[in-house]
Amino acid sequence: MSTGVPLPRAVRWLIAARAVNRLGAFSLSFLTVLMVSQYGVSEATAGLVTAAFGLATVPSRLVGGRVSDRLGRRRTIVIGLAGCAVAQLGIAAADSLVTTVTFVVFLGLVFELYEPPSQAMIADAVGAPERVRAYGLLNAALAAAGMGAGLIAAGLGRWDLRWLFVADAVTCLVCALVVQRVLPGDPPRVAPFSDRADHVAPWRDGLLMALLASGTLFALVYLQIMITLPLSMAHRGLQPADAGILFTTSALTIVLGQPLLRFRPLAVLPTPAAFATGYTLLAVGLAGYGATHSLGAHVAPTIVWSLGDLILMGRVYALVADLAPADGTGRYMAVYGISWGIAGVFAPVAGTQLLQDMGATTLWLTMSGACLALALTQPFLARTVSARTSPHSLERSPSSSSRS
Repeated sequence: MSTGVPLPRAVRWLIAARAVNRLGAFSLSFLTVLMVSQYGVSEATAGLVTAAFGLATVPSRLVGGRVSDRLGRRRTIVIGLAGCAVAQLGIAAADSLVTTVTFVVFLGLVFELYEPPSQAMIADAVGAPERVRAYGLLNAALAAAGMGAGLIAAGLGRWDLRWLFVADAVTCLVCALVVQRVLPGDPPRVAPFSDRADHVAPWRDGLLMALLASGTLFALVYLQIMITLPLSMAHRGLQPADAGILFTTSALTIVLGQPLLRFRPLAVLPTPAAFATGYTLLAVGLAGYGATHSLGAHVAPTIVWSLGDLILMGRVYALVADLAPADGTGRYMAVYGISWGIAGVFAPVAGTQLLQDMGATTLWLTMSGACLALALTQPFLARTVSARTSPHSLERSPSSSSRS
C-alpha cells in the first residue's frame, strides 16, 4: 500500500526531464512513412529498416544497464540522450537511403542507453510500496507531454516529416542538460562490475524470463500502434500525420483518467485483476481499429485501449524491481527492457507484412487476440512474483501509470 510520502526531489526532476524529452518523441512513428515517401521503397522494405533499428536497441539496453553500474546513473543518461540527438539530426539531414539507414542503426545503438539507469534510479530512490506510484507519475508526465508531442507530429508532419526528427533531437539535448544540471552527481568511482556480479544472474532467473516473454508480446502489440498505425490510416485513405491526433487523444485520456485511479474500486484493485482488466480493454480497443474507416471513428477505440493502458502502467516495472537483488536493479531492468528491442526487430516486419498482404482489419484483430492471451497469462505471473517476494510489495498496490 502506498504511504503517500512525497517522492524524492531527484525522482521528480528525472520525471520532469523525461517529460521534456517526450515532447519530440513521435518521430519514430513516422520513420517508415518517411522512407516510403522520400525514397520510394516498399512498406515491407521500410519495415526491415525499422527492424534493424529494433535489433540495435537490444545491445543498447544491455550496455545501458552495465554502464550505469560502472559510470553511474546520471552519466549514462546524458551519454544516451546526446547520442540520440546526433542520430536524429543525422536522419533529418540524410540525402540518401543508405545514409538514413546508417543513422537509424546508430540511433538504435544509443536509443536505450538511458532507460535502465532511469528506471533503476527510481527503484533505488523509493521503497517497494511506492514503486508503482513512482513509475506511474513518470508515465503520467510522459502522457501529458505526449499531448503536445502528438500535436507537434500532426503539424510538422504535414509540413515535412524530417522536422519531426529535428524536434526530437532538440528535446533530447534539453533533457540531457536538465539531467546534468539538477540530478545528484554520480559517485567519483563505482566498484567494478565483476566485483558484484556473482550473485546477480538475471538470465538464470526463470520468473524474469517469463516476464520478458510476456513483455515482448505486449511490446509487439504496442509497437504496432506506434509504428504501423500511420500506415494503416494511409491504407484507408487518411492522412498518416493524423495519427498524431490519435496519439494526442490517447495521452489526453491517460492524463484526464488519472482521477479515476483514486476511486476505491480501482485504487484497491489487486495487480492480477488489473492485468486482466487492462489487457481486455486493450483487446477491445484494437479490435475497434479493425472496423473503422474514418478519422473520427478511430477516436473511440483509441480512448478504450488508452484506458487499458492507464490501468496497466507501472505494474510490470514494479514487479521487476521487486524481483531484483538490491544491487542488481539496473541489470534486471536492462534484461527485461530488451523486450522492446526484440519486439522492435519483429514488429515492423510483421506489422507491415500483415498490413500489405492481409489488410488493416486482419492486422488489428490479430493484435487484439494477442492482448486477450496476455489477459489470461499475465495475472498468473503477477501472483507468482507476489508469492516469491515480500507480500507488502505487491499487495493491493494503488493503480498508477508507467509503461507496462
